[in-house]
This record gives sequence, structure tokens and C-alpha cells, in this order.
Amino acid sequence: VQLQASGGGLVQAGGSLRLSCTASGLTFGIYGVGWFRQAPGKEREFVAVISWSGDSTAYTGSVKGRFTISRDNAKNTVYLQMNSLKPEDTGVYYCATDRRAFQTTGSSDPHDYAFWGQGTEVTVSS
Repeated sequence: VQLQASGGGLVQAGGSLRLSCTASGLTFGIYGVGWFRQAPGKEREFVAVISWSGDSTAYTGSVKGRFTISRDNAKNTVYLQMNSLKPEDTGVYYCATDRRAFQTTGSSDPHDYAFWGQGTEVTVSS
């Protein structure tokens, strides 16, 4: 199983980025997918999650209204559209697949995730 995260980069505050997470080696469409991030010197934290069907999404409070998670199961890809970026959004962003199939709601607990991508770095300058 491989998860490939991409789309990170350097952007000014107020700008936008779209992250992608493409999976191979598993039946991607039956698992929820989460995005997590880790800022320098801090623990990894939950950002957003989408259910296997795409019908359910959830976000951490600090990104609600600015970030949108979506998925295209035909392309084995989940996206994270990030708008109105702030310096505090800086970090390495990781995608991960839920270890449980067909969950109607996603999880914010990293222990519920089985496979992780390598991360893509996002830097927001002020």
C-alpha cells in the first residue's frame, strides 16, 4: 500500500493550496481518509476527514470554513483545498486511510488509521 501526498509549497498568508493524496495497493474507495498535520516542535494533529462514500466530512475547528476535503474514488485520490491560509497552518501534512472499512463517519484519532503517506510540506509566510 502506498499513499502519495503532494501539492504542498510556500504561499503567502491569505493564499491557497490544494493538496492531493493518491493511493495504490488497496481498495481505496471503501476507506475513510484523513488529513493530519505536524508543525515544527508540535504533535501531529487532526485536520479533516472524509468518509468512504464522501457523504460525511469533519474538520478541526481552526480550519472550518477555510479548508474543504473531497474525494474522487475513480482516481483513488482525496483532496484538501486550503484557502485563506494563515502562518499557523504551516506544517507537514499527512494523509492516512482508516483501518476500518465502510465507516459512515470519519475519525480524528490517528490510532484509527492504518496507512500513512510520506507528507507534503506547507509553509505559509506572513
